[in-house]
Amino acid sequence: MGDVKILLLRGVNVSGANRLPMVEFREMLTGFGLTDVDTHVQSGNAVFRDPGVADLADKITSGMMVRFGFKPALFFLDLADFRKVLAANPYKVQGAADGAKVHILFLAEPAVGADLAGLRAHAVEGEQVTLTDKALYLHTPAGFGKSALAEKLQRYIKVGQTARNQRSAESILALAAALPVG
Repeated sequence: MGDVKILLLRGVNVSGANRLPMVEFREMLTGFGLTDVDTHVQSGNAVFRDPGVADLADKITSGMMVRFGFKPALFFLDLADFRKVLAANPYKVQGAADGAKVHILFLAEPAVGADLAGLRAHAVEGEQVTLTDKALYLHTPAGFGKSALAEKLQRYIKVGQTARNQRSAESILALAAALPVG
């Protein structure tokens, strides 16, 4: 049946840009040989079983360009790694109170040379940030969209990243964990 994988796409269906119909996205993924494909909301979060499709990232990137006209950054995690990233969240308690105020930024690679001190200099009103090799965790009590800290992330953390709030990340985990046992 294959290993359970999670695919997060960056910058899909945001402010009308990079429109991605989820039905067609699922069809495309299934067409590559993936099974039990499902998606969460309209932002390119997919879960599936991968029976070992060769060059999957290249196939998805090419397929996205041909079919939808854009190539988003792809972030693949297996179910165990996704669970570990969520379990390592130091702001789980705050996220349990309001999952939209805690964000997990999944990193394409370890952010060696990240300037956390420079980033933290922008923190206000109880904002906090923690960095690991796999993720950056961000607590923004006033909201992500109003946070200067969130706005400056790209300047101080110079690796590919995609953010999900804690509520969405937990929903994606639940969706992946609910796939039929293989």
